[in-house]
Amino acid sequence: MLMITSGVAASLCYLAATGLQLQRMLKGSGVGSWVKLLAALAIILHGFTASWGFSNTNGYDLGIYPMLSLMSLSIGAIVLISSLRRPVDNLFVFVFPLAISTILLQIILKGDYTPIQDITRGIFGHIALSIIAYSLLTIAAAQALLLSFGDNMLRHHRLVILRNLPPLETMEHLMFEIIWVGLVFLTLSIGSGFVFLDDFSEPGLIHHTAITLAAWIVFMVLAWGRYQLGWRGAIASRWTLFGFVLLVLGYFGSKLVLEVILGKS
Repeated sequence: MLMITSGVAASLCYLAATGLQLQRMLKGSGVGSWVKLLAALAIILHGFTASWGFSNTNGYDLGIYPMLSLMSLSIGAIVLISSLRRPVDNLFVFVFPLAISTILLQIILKGDYTPIQDITRGIFGHIALSIIAYSLLTIAAAQALLLSFGDNMLRHHRLVILRNLPPLETMEHLMFEIIWVGLVFLTLSIGSGFVFLDDFSEPGLIHHTAITLAAWIVFMVLAWGRYQLGWRGAIASRWTLFGFVLLVLGYFGSKLVLEVILGKS
């Protein structure tokens, strides 16, 4: 009951923060401090919801819905903290609705995953690194969408909306900063997986590993293209979104098929 209450309250705070941020984006009005206050409250409440769903009397639930909730919590926290020093406030309109959807999924739906009674420190570290890596690269994908939106506004001379966004060059620079940090964590996540995961014959693990490695290659090529060939704009956004789609397919696609469609934990 407490998980449902905190989840609903967090969703309402996220919704209010999203509405205020949209008003700021479209009309250049609204008070940013209220957005961040509501966001902070939402993240605290979301933290209770996600932790109760992940760790309970039955063990640790690594199913798709608790992990989605933890991921969106991490994304929201990273963006909120970053917004204190960086112009990333507009990402709220992407990440907060995502958080709402994962909270509702966690509350309403139950996956067919059998909780694990004990997790070693190595596996726990691998999970933490994976969550941070996926969160950062999801933020980079949201930044790529925002960059594409800003570029489209510029091409169609819709300067009223564009002037409420950070300069396109600034957004692009931030996107690559996030990608670089995310790539470091993704590399550490993959490495820790090879070290601490003993049985790669588990259902879906081989597919997850192969697709995740493909995503890592995509982001490495993107980083190389940026610094060696000067990739920017549309081509950078496309590669970012392509790598993100591979990450989603690699982890959540596999878990969705196994737990929801096939009913295997």
